[in-house]
Amino acid sequence: MNNLKTVALLSLMSALVWMLGWLLFGGSQGLYIGLGFALVLNVGAYFFSAKLALAMSRARPVTEKELPKVYGMVRRLAAVSNMPEPSIHLIDSAQPNAFATGRNPKNAAVAVTTGILEIMKDDELEGVIAHELSHVRNRDILISSIAAMLAAALSIFARLAFWFGGGRNRNNNAIGMVIALAALILAPLAGMVIRMAISRAREYQADRSGAEMTGQPLSLARALDKIGTASGRIPMDVNPAVSQLFIADPLKAFGRRRPPGAGGLFSTHPPIEERIRRLENMYYRI
Repeated sequence: MNNLKTVALLSLMSALVWMLGWLLFGGSQGLYIGLGFALVLNVGAYFFSAKLALAMSRARPVTEKELPKVYGMVRRLAAVSNMPEPSIHLIDSAQPNAFATGRNPKNAAVAVTTGILEIMKDDELEGVIAHELSHVRNRDILISSIAAMLAAALSIFARLAFWFGGGRNRNNNAIGMVIALAALILAPLAGMVIRMAISRAREYQADRSGAEMTGQPLSLARALDKIGTASGRIPMDVNPAVSQLFIADPLKAFGRRRPPGAGGLFSTHPPIEERIRRLENMYYRI
């Protein structure tokens, strides 16, 4: 269900990009321009997103001598999943957290914070690492990059539509300006909401896949409980652009607020409580 939801949301976002290209440039030419623009952005994200994410999170590569336990867990879980071992990185932060990045399993990296190494039991840390490896195996980083670039395309096209008017309506300035103004306001908002929904769906899927990888859904549930509690009181200095990659929102301690009445529409992560509930349900069904 989460995979079907992701496909549907990406398709909807792509359709919005094409629609704005049509409004801005007119006719089928606008559709091709919109598609080409999004593809160029996606190619850049495909090749450079991992390096940018590691740099923006201040993650540094570590050797097996420095983190033998983490290396051992990654090696064992990668073998179970029949995937290459990712590179391992460390973030000097007291907040317990972790993330994975990379366009495919051959070019993946897993980063953990010093804080998560201090408070997790071995089975809990293994659950977190399995969650991150699941993101890599499920190609979630690539999916997130595509969603981010499509959202960027929506925002740019909306601004162009506002300044240059709707391509199909240049002979009718009033209608063109109304369409352009609506696009300027609604298109980026729709892109953001869809992107956040994709992020939440992939987190649920990684929880499930990670729990299946270890066979211990309750270990991941306990880890999420610890991470959720600690991330709310221990701040982490990380670029907001990469916050959705982490297993839990690293900016939670800064007291970010959603717009009133928006519910979870603008959240990059599902509620910790719901994630724990789903993992517990998995355990009782085993």
